Amino acid sequence: MIVFHPPLLYHKFIKTCYSTKMDKVELHESIAKNSQLTFARSSGKGGQNVNKVNTKVCLKLPLADLGGITEEERLRLKEKLSAIINAQGCLVISVDEERSQELNRKIALSRIENRISQALVAAKKRKPTKATRASKERKLKLKHIRSQIKMNRAKIF
Repeated sequence: MIVFHPPLLYHKFIKTCYSTKMDKVELHESIAKNSQLTFARSSGKGGQNVNKVNTKVCLKLPLADLGGITEEERLRLKEKLSAIINAQGCLVISVDEERSQELNRKIALSRIENRISQALVAAKKRKPTKATRASKERKLKLKHIRSQIKMNRAKIF
């Protein structure tokens, strides 16, 4: 079992973002337990090391095995994260930013948890507001000025 600890700032962000129905701890454990990690040779910096060491991490997480979320939240994940879900129904993320496999693994795990938590945030409903009297008067004044400019352009016969 892989244990990963996201940065502290990340935890502060998650407290405000998680849905009330979601179990954060169970989700975290489920991601760590059900993640399928594969490694490949990475491109980019690293010199000759790039050609020898498998530092690129490709993380696959089956959406069906994800614990700590309800079926409603699972459907919302399918809808919002459709760009990173493959034909088998797995969330797929690949990371090759660092020269170390361990760092890339931690980044991939924290990134997938972050994407899941952001996708489960329910958007606030917009409260429709009326335009104020002052804003209506400003709008009419600007329209009047614009019409005067256009009238002054007209040719006089």
